Amino acid sequence: MEGTPPRILVVIPAYQEERSIGGLVRSLRERTPYDVLVVNDGSADNTADIAREAGATVLNLPCNLGIGGAVQTGFLYARNCGYDVVVRIDGDGQHEVDDIPKVLEPILAGRADAVIGSRFLGETGYRGSIPRIFGIRFFRLLVNVTTGYRVTDPTSGFFAINRRLIAFYSDHYPSDYPEVDAYILMHRLKARTLEVSVRMYDRAEGKSSITAFRAVYYMVKVTLSFLINSIRRFG
Repeated sequence: MEGTPPRILVVIPAYQEERSIGGLVRSLRERTPYDVLVVNDGSADNTADIAREAGATVLNLPCNLGIGGAVQTGFLYARNCGYDVVVRIDGDGQHEVDDIPKVLEPILAGRADAVIGSRFLGETGYRGSIPRIFGIRFFRLLVNVTTGYRVTDPTSGFFAINRRLIAFYSDHYPSDYPEVDAYILMHRLKARTLEVSVRMYDRAEGKSSITAFRAVYYMVKVTLSFLINSIRRFG
């Protein structure tokens, strides 16, 4: 990207994150030069007001669309406002703000269309539960065998994409648990993908919504969706 500096937007989907969103937005505003968009996914708490007071632009969805719908809303905003790169991070404090330049560098250098932050590259210190690690390894095998990509962290929600993928994802993005499905879409576009090592932590506040039952549901649903998307045609 030559000439004018690229316009970079950090997109944060947030649902009931009033206890963590303010600190995250303030950290982004203090430690990065990027614009910050919080997509409030129908929260009933003070997520939106706290994010706005901390310095983010806030889009309020009228109801809870789920993670895929919230992130796609961020892509639509980025496309319509002419951003060159989107960085997507969680609103619960799991992702390290200081690692954002690492996911941006290959895109800004023109070496990748998408860069995914992996908690399994290098010595990141990540220790997940046994069910979570099993699920990640299952999806890693599914992605690697089906697409030919070699990924270590297929469920990572910490990534950056360029203008080409912003435009595509604005119209085509998985609605529920989208990270694994997104690999099929990138494969269909022959997108160049890279992984970089990042740090990930336990939730700073609140509790994960993924119970043991939902973990099984997640694996079955994502697997079926992944296989369907592998044969689906996009206009």
